[in-house]
Amino acid sequence: MHKLLIVGCLGVLLLTNQTATAQGGAGGVPIKSGESCPPGTTEVRPRNCRAPDVPSPSIVDYRPHSTLVTPTHLVKTAKYPAIDYHGHPGNLIGSSEGLASLGASLDSLNVRMMLSADNMSGDILRRTVEGIRASATMKNRVRILAGIDFRNVGPGWATKAIAQLEADVAAGAVGVGEISKSLGLSIKKPDGSRLKIDDPELDPIWDACARLKLPVFIHTADPEQFFHPVDYTNERWLELSLFPGRRYPQDRFPSFETVMTERDNLFRKHPKTTFVAAHMGWYANDLGRLGKLLDEMPNVYTEVGAVLYDIGRQPRGAHDFFVKYQDRILFGKDSFQPEEYPYYWRVFETGDEYFDYYRGYHAFWKLYGIDLPDGALKKIYYQNAMRLIPALPKDGFPR
Repeated sequence: MHKLLIVGCLGVLLLTNQTATAQGGAGGVPIKSGESCPPGTTEVRPRNCRAPDVPSPSIVDYRPHSTLVTPTHLVKTAKYPAIDYHGHPGNLIGSSEGLASLGASLDSLNVRMMLSADNMSGDILRRTVEGIRASATMKNRVRILAGIDFRNVGPGWATKAIAQLEADVAAGAVGVGEISKSLGLSIKKPDGSRLKIDDPELDPIWDACARLKLPVFIHTADPEQFFHPVDYTNERWLELSLFPGRRYPQDRFPSFETVMTERDNLFRKHPKTTFVAAHMGWYANDLGRLGKLLDEMPNVYTEVGAVLYDIGRQPRGAHDFFVKYQDRILFGKDSFQPEEYPYYWRVFETGDEYFDYYRGYHAFWKLYGIDLPDGALKKIYYQNAMRLIPALPKDGFPR
């Protein structure tokens, strides 16, 4: 009788311990407060880590299906005709057939106009503009931003660069850009030193842009995470592992803060020149910092290309920011993939919750709509671009 009782008690105790262990209440690897779990484990209870009892998928293979059921509003076309200020149409604007194809894609999205930011200059710019003007259907739907060649900056460079810019404007360019991230990161002066973004030898070209009333569209650096070690704390680990050329190791490149300081010095030093900071200046993950920049420098605008993953993960903060700075934000897409534009419309125009971003390697998180009011949408989609470049055609836009 006593033996049975003891055996029974031991059985209950063993079962209790097994249940507690399965629920995470005992066993596992203990850690101290503030410590991280060892590799291959995760925290299942405070200060207690456990490894899965089945093989773990890689970040590439883990694709859980959400069971969340919420209203869905797929938005195929923009609510108002849009101007894509950050267009990269490539060869599509080099032939009548390409222009027709581009026009059909833009029609399907309600993008009324695209500004080509492919850094064109000289003969190729002139020929491209001539081809656009010859198109009966696309002559008012594509405009070109002029490029600037920053190689060999030194004595005499500014005079040649300004002369080329004036020739490009005479040929039909309506602005400058996209100035590449290579300015500040990799372009060298003839003496081998890095050409800094705020180098005084560049001042004459920015002054010329002010005189010619040309907005300067500038892409500086890349996301700050690209300058950090590629370890498991870096939220862009997958992208940097897929595209190692996007890494900026600090033994070969200046720091993120160095190039951003130079860029902001440039903005500050040329208050009469209008600048458009591409990709929300890579501050979309820190809207407070971007807001301070815009508050300090009324000559600076920004655009939203390729940072939707940051806008859509902070719907309340982004909504308030976009409403507050609705006069300073331009729509732009960057890479021309027509199937990706509707994600922008959905984030900007709806209050949808927890939906996929279009490139999983950019962001493993979900997006939310920021539900902008109509007045802000109109400004961001087309009115701000028209204010910056008054010569843009008005056909097809609401009066």
